[in-house]
Amino acid sequence: MDQGKSDIAVVGMAVMGQNLALNMESKGFIVSVYNRHSEKTQRFVEERARNKNILGTYNIKELVDSLKTPRKIMLMVKAGNPVDGVIKELLPYLEEGDIIIDGGNSYYKDTDRRSEYLSQKHIRFLGTGVSGGEYGALHGPSIMPGGDKSAYEEVKEILEATAAKTQDGPCVTYLGPKSSGHYVKMVHNGIEYAIMELISETYDIMRKVFKLSPKEMSNLFKEWNEEHQSYLMEITYKILDWVDEETGKPIVDVILDSAKQKGTGKWSVQDALDLNISIPTINAAVNARTLSSIKEERIKIEKIYKTTIESNLKEDFIYSLKNALFIATVIAYTEGMKLLQVASNEYGYNLDLSEVARIWEDGCIIRSALLKPIQKSFKNDPHLINLIISNEFKNEFQNRIPELRKVVSEIKKANIPIPAFSSALDYFDGLSSKELPANLIQAQRDYFGAHTYERRDKEGVFHTEWQDIHNI
Repeated sequence: MDQGKSDIAVVGMAVMGQNLALNMESKGFIVSVYNRHSEKTQRFVEERARNKNILGTYNIKELVDSLKTPRKIMLMVKAGNPVDGVIKELLPYLEEGDIIIDGGNSYYKDTDRRSEYLSQKHIRFLGTGVSGGEYGALHGPSIMPGGDKSAYEEVKEILEATAAKTQDGPCVTYLGPKSSGHYVKMVHNGIEYAIMELISETYDIMRKVFKLSPKEMSNLFKEWNEEHQSYLMEITYKILDWVDEETGKPIVDVILDSAKQKGTGKWSVQDALDLNISIPTINAAVNARTLSSIKEERIKIEKIYKTTIESNLKEDFIYSLKNALFIATVIAYTEGMKLLQVASNEYGYNLDLSEVARIWEDGCIIRSALLKPIQKSFKNDPHLINLIISNEFKNEFQNRIPELRKVVSEIKKANIPIPAFSSALDYFDGLSSKELPANLIQAQRDYFGAHTYERRDKEGVFHTEWQDIHNI
């Protein structure tokens, strides 16, 4: 009955959807494809997918009928209403036990809602983060599925074949129930924001303090990446070495300094606040993008204050900058893993953080050599309270935090904004401080709002009559 039918369908023929379909087909699977604009499907089938086991379909019924049962349909459409729209179109043609996989950057609360709704319809659902960009989708992404466990078992063979590979296995694993997959992808993107901002602040210091050319900066980042083995640092040194064909200038010098964002970093910050978790480096990265976007305001304000770069730093400061970038990057991962740890307990995901680090080791945007010791840290101690005290990183913090402190201190004197570096140091200093001034804050709260406080010398909750309200 299913002979000759497709193993899986991909809905959405933007570049990510096309590349994922080509990737699956290259691993021996027959793939059906569909796009709401039929001409896009036709063009893909006739050009990039020509002579491949990829079947173009031109309406939802044709798509569903083309699939083996239980049907497996992966949505690679824009997050939000488009996902709900496709699900609504699919439902009349699906049968009990069929599987929908949302492979977009959906908000995790939307995934929980869809999961519950589809469960009532007896349709299995996987909210699945896919990281690696266009190249990763074609050659092997990191895949982060969560939701119906039986659905994962049905699609496991396809996802494992499609994912990037390391010595430890394919970069995919079942993460947990409900929205766990999309939550992990959201935090991945928050870490991504932070690392990108840290690298960009390093670039800003190099050009403003040391007047290095893009080519010179490229060489430095390339040298430093021997330690990081970071995808983001790799693309950085390639970008800095790139010449704009139209002007003959380094391309980085002709790109407007106004960053955009799609929301996943902001979601990480918002949820961290809801969970009472501090992720200041990720937060600083989101704020830095927002600040960069108001270019016209910045131009007007700069004319008033005419801030100048003042520095007498020597070339050997570059060594401190290298170490500061390394340890601040570790802090970015630390914040993300802490958020995942708390969210896992709060939302019942039961995440294996060692496995999360393992599937990020290749294919995804934040892949780097740091993920191997992160994986080991949580494998040795699944309940590790924070990476900064792990055996794998303790020496790194002891040796490199002084360099981060030096960079933050000197660069602030030079009038250069470094929100991510500063926040990373504050995070470390806050965590490693036995005494913080929150006792005064509690006293203030109790003074004006009778919010009460706890004492150091005995248990209980207390309130002081700070004001003689009876005589007011």
